[in-house]
Amino acid sequence: MLPIEVVEAEEATAPEELAPLYEFEPNPETVLDALLPRYVSSRIYSFLLQSAASELAARQRAMNTATKNAEDLIRMYTRLANQARQAEITQEISEIVSGADALASA
Repeated sequence: MLPIEVVEAEEATAPEELAPLYEFEPNPETVLDALLPRYVSSRIYSFLLQSAASELAARQRAMNTATKNAEDLIRMYTRLANQARQAEITQEISEIVSGADALASA
C-alpha cells in the first residue's frame, strides 16, 4: 500500500558547499506527518472506488448475459409455438380436404 522506499544518501565530502542558503518551512517531518495520512486515505478511497467499479462492471456483464439468454429463449419458444400452430392449421386443412373428398365421392 505504501510504495515509499527510503533511500540513504551518500555522505557529501564537503557539506558546507552543498548546504542551501535558505531554509524550508515547515520542516520535512511536519510535511510528512501531514501528507502521509492523506496519502493513505486517498489510496484506501481509490481501492474502494475500484472495487465499486469492478462490482458494477460484473453486474452489468451478468445482466447483459442474462438478457441475451432470455432473448434466445424467447426466440426459441416463439418458433416452437409457431411450428405447433402451423402443424395444427395444416392438420385442420387436411381434415377439411379429406371430409370434402369423402362428401364428393359419396
